[in-house]
Amino acid sequence: MASKFKDRIRGKKAKVAVIGQGYVGLPLAVEFAKKGFKALGVDLDKKKVDSINSGVSYILDIPSEEIKPLVKKGMLSATSDYSKLNEVDAIIICVPTPLRKTKDPDMSFIVSAAEAIAKNLRKGQVIVLESTTYPGTTEEVILPMLEATGLKVGRDFSLGFSPERIDPGNPRYMTHNIPKVVSGMTKECRENIALLYSQIVGKVITVSSVKVAEMVKLLENTFRSVNIGLVNELALMCDSLKVDVWEIIEAAKTKPFGFMPFYPGPGLGGHCIPIDPIYLAWKARIQGFEPRFIDLASKINADMPEYVAERVSRSLNKRFGKAVKGAKVLIIGLSYKKDVTDTRESPAYEVIEKLRERGAAISYYDPFVPVSVFGGHKMRSIKLSAAEVRKNDCVVIVTDHSNVDYSFIVNNSKLVIDTRNALRNIVKRDKIERL
Repeated sequence: MASKFKDRIRGKKAKVAVIGQGYVGLPLAVEFAKKGFKALGVDLDKKKVDSINSGVSYILDIPSEEIKPLVKKGMLSATSDYSKLNEVDAIIICVPTPLRKTKDPDMSFIVSAAEAIAKNLRKGQVIVLESTTYPGTTEEVILPMLEATGLKVGRDFSLGFSPERIDPGNPRYMTHNIPKVVSGMTKECRENIALLYSQIVGKVITVSSVKVAEMVKLLENTFRSVNIGLVNELALMCDSLKVDVWEIIEAAKTKPFGFMPFYPGPGLGGHCIPIDPIYLAWKARIQGFEPRFIDLASKINADMPEYVAERVSRSLNKRFGKAVKGAKVLIIGLSYKKDVTDTRESPAYEVIEKLRERGAAISYYDPFVPVSVFGGHKMRSIKLSAAEVRKNDCVVIVTDHSNVDYSFIVNNSKLVIDTRNALRNIVKRDKIERL
């Protein structure tokens, strides 16, 4: 059976299904289709399904011009019908893994995907989980559901884990040139999964167990969370000491060894860094281990929106003798990072909430998020003009975008609080305060 799968992969006759057609799943399906495999995107969102089947992309990193010819040739298609999973050779799960309000992992999307696979599982298939989760998920959650069908892992089907690695908005590193870590429940599973991914990426790294592969992703993002927490605390410290944290970092990074620069900001955003370390911390507590570094970093990062709001209040009072209550504040950037449409976990929303609690009147500008909802009310991005900027008592840069003319903003504003160092090349600094 394993030999048959390998033959179908090598002969490019295998069909690959990707469950979840978001920032991870769509690029993955497109990459398989580009490499000559029939790729099926599976998603319950009918808008996404219709968009793919029409050859229209809804993700900035994947232009429609890339999708259209693949759809036309029959190499890429999408469906909401899970029964189609019975027709494919490999199934990759790329569904969201959010946190509940209690900060516990929400496994409902993974469980739903596993249930759908179990109903349509057949001999010879390869199943891979890519969704970021806690160590043990593949073995403790997915495996029992699949083996409840009477089929046996390693004999009748392959199962494993490969952590998603994607950086939205990064033009240098895409799916095909980011090394892929993989593992499987058995040696045969590992070999099949490694062969599958070797068709679309240049380098595949096989690790000894599925739990190790699950832990790799959590280490990658916990590393970033902890170091960002460290430099955010340094920013708070430097504020008290009246020294420029950005100048300190720039000088420190000239050391050619033993230092890696991280940068402060208004808080963490995106689908990984704010969430993944909490998954690991949750699992560690179950095992009786207290993850002190993770908890401290998470708290520091979570407190940054409050600090930004406090800086706005302090600066308005110090410069103009004006209270934040009744002040007009323009927020630049809602997306969680530069030049993307993704607003998941974006600290901009909490900065806005904190300022509104203090009585500020808020407007925003983000060319990538033309419409958004705050407190149940729909808001639209303003049209950036000198008149609009001048209306405000303060401008807060929460996310910097490459197509924004920051000299224009500085020249037309009374006060700018720059949380992203977007104004590092602006010489005129009398009205600029950096985080």
